[in-house]
Amino acid sequence: MTAKQLTDSILQMAIQGKLVPQDPNDEPASVLLERIREKKRRLVAEGKLKKKDLDVLPITEDEIPYDVPNGWVWCRVKDISESFIGLTYKPTDVSPNGWIVLRSSNIKDGLLDLKDVVKVNVDVSEKLRVRRNDIIICARNGSKKLVGKSALVREVSEPMTFGAFMAICRSHFYEYMSKYLLSPLFFQQLRKDSDTTTINQLTQKNFNNYLVPLPPLAEQRRIVERIEEYLPVIKEYGEAYEEASRMDAELPDKLKKSILQEAIMGKLGTQDPNDEPASVLLDKIRKEKARLVKEGKLKKKDLVEVPIKEDEIPFKIPESWEWCKLGTIAALIGGFAFKSHEYTSSGSRVIRISDITENGFINKNVVRFPFTDKLSQYVILEGDILMAMTGGTVGKSLYVKYLPEEIMLLNQRVALIRPNIVFTDYIDYVIKSQHVQGIITEAKNSTNDNISMGDLYNFPIPLPPLAEQKRIVAKIEQLMKEIDNMTVENNININEIEVTDNE
Repeated sequence: MTAKQLTDSILQMAIQGKLVPQDPNDEPASVLLERIREKKRRLVAEGKLKKKDLDVLPITEDEIPYDVPNGWVWCRVKDISESFIGLTYKPTDVSPNGWIVLRSSNIKDGLLDLKDVVKVNVDVSEKLRVRRNDIIICARNGSKKLVGKSALVREVSEPMTFGAFMAICRSHFYEYMSKYLLSPLFFQQLRKDSDTTTINQLTQKNFNNYLVPLPPLAEQRRIVERIEEYLPVIKEYGEAYEEASRMDAELPDKLKKSILQEAIMGKLGTQDPNDEPASVLLDKIRKEKARLVKEGKLKKKDLVEVPIKEDEIPFKIPESWEWCKLGTIAALIGGFAFKSHEYTSSGSRVIRISDITENGFINKNVVRFPFTDKLSQYVILEGDILMAMTGGTVGKSLYVKYLPEEIMLLNQRVALIRPNIVFTDYIDYVIKSQHVQGIITEAKNSTNDNISMGDLYNFPIPLPPLAEQKRIVAKIEQLMKEIDNMTVENNININEIEVTDNE
């Protein structure tokens, strides 16, 4: 239950007579209501009210949503309060001095907030001058969820009025009414009216006719006191709930990061002594690259390896594994510098940074370029890994498992990683791990949100035997699926998936 739901529950209990006990010695609300009507008759006789102000709209049985305790009575808003729509003013009336005009932005969490105010230099009628204990209400707004929000004006330190999209509720029972206006019952009536119109508003006619469960005056005071006692507790509860919700939301992501880190450190499963060591795999990669050089598919410079230095090794790996650089085990290609003014409506699709996410290509605002043989090296193949090299999303990557039936070309500042012999799924997870993403973060912070092809080449990669790479990927995918299916009901225990946090 959220803090809002808890607050609503308490307010609803309050206006149903379930929050505090009734006292048979309290003067019944019916007597209180009759006294109000008698005062109105006197004001009509004095010419201070009009005869129509004495009109009472009967409440029928089918209107009453629930029974109230003995001593309570159902009435309408107009029976116990008066309300007004606010001031209309022109932009030229706005002035550094004058009357503060309360707007919907001045109501925050049921309280009046005067940090951002507009002032107008105009004459304001008596009834539109905000008084202490008035209740200010948002009566009209572009956002339906903001209509009906309200705040009790506790103090008036300088002249105030309220705008035409606002309303004032003025009642002798302001404390109780301010709680009623926050209750589910009030909003149920408001939403029912809102559903019948395309305009998000609380009209005076509708508002005045809303039903109010009115307790005896003494009980009103007890209700308000009890609610005020609960508010600090609810606030603390809300903060704790939000923190717990934030942690729950972050937990799956943290678990996934922890799993990837465990995986590339060789701690996710056991090693098999029968596996061909990673050193043999590296020799096979070198021989394959030498063959490709002979066939003219690679250049001699692609055979040059930069050895891993001791200070580049961030953690220990199993004996059958090897540290190597990404450029040793994968072909790395930077995109072509297409000119945006040369894009055409037909041709091969050009893949830019904005076209990729971890989940696939974005098929909006597609751009194209005529394909020629000189662009062959920039053609994206299934099994490639693409990475953003610049901008706010530097380091995001896409493992291209499936391609549409069209040629796709790599744009500049998007890098292509094409692993050689090694299991691409494993390399994809290494790139997404905290290990590599941490290196990217450090590099981009020192180069203004950019990483270079040299940075990419030098990524230190923990390389397991090929058979173990496949076992690791299978285990990662199993655990990721478990995390994605994790709910409050299935309550997966972190210890059951044998992962620890090694940040």
